[in-house]
Amino acid sequence: MVKVSLFLCCIAALLAGAFVQAAIDMEVENRAVDRTIDLTSQLVKISYKITLEHKSKKPISSYLFLVPEADRDRLAFISAKDSSKKELKLTETTTPKGVSFSMTLPAGASTPVVYIETVFTKSLKPFPSSIGQSERQLVQYFGSVYFYSPYSTVTQKTTVHLSSRNVESYTQFKPSAQADSTITYGPYDNVAAFSHEPMTVHFENFTPFLTVTKLERTIEVSHWGNIAVEETIDIVHSGATLKGAFSRYDYQKDARSNQPSVKSYKTLLPASATGVYYRDTNGNISTSALRTLKDAVELDLRPRFPLFGGWRTHYTLGYNVPSFEYLFQNGDNFLLKMRVIDHIFDDMVIDEVVTKIILPEGANNIKLIAPYSIQRHADSLHYTYLDTFGRPVIAFSKRNLVENHINDFNLKYNFSRVMMLQEPLLVVGFLYVLFVLVIVWMRLDFSIIKEKEPHQHKD
Repeated sequence: MVKVSLFLCCIAALLAGAFVQAAIDMEVENRAVDRTIDLTSQLVKISYKITLEHKSKKPISSYLFLVPEADRDRLAFISAKDSSKKELKLTETTTPKGVSFSMTLPAGASTPVVYIETVFTKSLKPFPSSIGQSERQLVQYFGSVYFYSPYSTVTQKTTVHLSSRNVESYTQFKPSAQADSTITYGPYDNVAAFSHEPMTVHFENFTPFLTVTKLERTIEVSHWGNIAVEETIDIVHSGATLKGAFSRYDYQKDARSNQPSVKSYKTLLPASATGVYYRDTNGNISTSALRTLKDAVELDLRPRFPLFGGWRTHYTLGYNVPSFEYLFQNGDNFLLKMRVIDHIFDDMVIDEVVTKIILPEGANNIKLIAPYSIQRHADSLHYTYLDTFGRPVIAFSKRNLVENHINDFNLKYNFSRVMMLQEPLLVVGFLYVLFVLVIVWMRLDFSIIKEKEPHQHKD
């Protein structure tokens, strides 16, 4: 029975591979591929410059880009542009050989050029996984010497940029060479489709390995001129874990600029942000520093303790922005345009973000337009002071985000301006009833026995 199942799985894989081959034009080939792998941070950023050509000199209408199955879950962002740097629409399809992204190329180019950028998270593995307080952090990257493609490649070259010149080892697949913090592979000629040659680079990487495990972002909209933003952030140092006890004395004595710990990091807020607060479970953290720049507000966040591998921190960050910069009106139609996430730190990694938008009471006909695929949650109600039937709450989430996901969402809704009088009228009505009760209380006599009038004495 097991042999039959294995045989059926093999047949299915062969049929799926044949389907992938049939779905593309085998006359198309990668005439030249220039690939750059950036390993200078905790992210793996791979960019491609691909020059295409049809063997029969026909125009090429579409192109298929593959991400290997091993890197499927780590792919956070991908974009494609043509030779004029115009964005190309990508259509994602899952195949047994990985994830395929098909794109339609502009007509008229005999040898079109495609620029593709990809960003992967958690692709650098600390090795060793635990280090002492004074040791260096070494990581390993596993990839392929060849460009993984369903098309044959005439010539290709790969350049790997590292964060340090301290390289323990790397796959020396000829021709290859190392110069300072750069490793070059190729050029390689006449590479067959789906070719794969394992590549491993073991090197020192002392950049911050911080991961936001969960970000809860709440945006409360008020039509009285203010939008309040509050973020609850959980961060973990995802680099090599600290081995042994921590010594404050040795830490202060260590003058290295490439320590594997994180003392502080910079968060960028909107330029109009005011009333910024930053606190953890113990209260406000006064060691943070706020600086106003030309196009942003820079907040230097310094946790109460340095973050080593495996250490965590939890805090709340909030601020206010004027609504006229993000809320647009046309009669009773409103459009809220704000960022899904802000810049938390350089080369950030966010495992999951949950965004909640609290609209004024009475908002209806709500429509959310996201800049990329999200998971929409059920709408709910939020109650606060002077609310009668609750404020609508729009919630959505997304996993595996990087800095490329800093984009605006559009939220359209209807809101009658008469509803803005609801809260003032409630206050006026409450005060009116209170005054009436006081007047009634002062004018009525609730005593059981009336006091006798004093006798008047005759002279």
